[in-house]
Amino acid sequence: MARVYTKIGDIFSAEIDDTSKKYLQYVARDLTQLNSDVIRVFEEIYPIDFTPDLSNVIKGKVEFYAHCVIKWGVKQKYWEKVGSNSEIGKVEILFKSSGDEGNPDIKVSHDWWIWKINEEQKRVGKLLGNNQKAEIGSVITADSIIHRMRTGEYDFVYPSY
Repeated sequence: MARVYTKIGDIFSAEIDDTSKKYLQYVARDLTQLNSDVIRVFEEIYPIDFTPDLSNVIKGKVEFYAHCVIKWGVKQKYWEKVGSNSEIGKVEILFKSSGDEGNPDIKVSHDWWIWKINEEQKRVGKLLGNNQKAEIGSVITADSIIHRMRTGEYDFVYPSY
């Protein structure tokens, strides 16, 4: 397989079933979270055989943001690069992470951390107010991103607040 090159602004198409696809765009690299790629996934669903104007796609409503490794998604054929556009929107996303992540015995965490891209993480303990609306900040696998694109939620267990 050829080497995968990506840059901020790149746009990718992802099949979500046999007849539909959605789009995502590379919008940032977050040094705070393992220097990972940050994507925004657009809400609109398109027919698999339709090629929309990408400048219109990126004006659409954003469904969610996530950290991932874009190159892995390409190599594993979860999405493919279809273009690039330097318009990446306002990238001021709040992310959250639980110190209890991965512990199946913890159903409700009181060890939450929040941050914005390339800013220092801040421990907040209980997740209150607008912090509850923050996106999960873990680096998400490509298949879990596709699952969320299909269903609206991730396919892994994460503590509640």
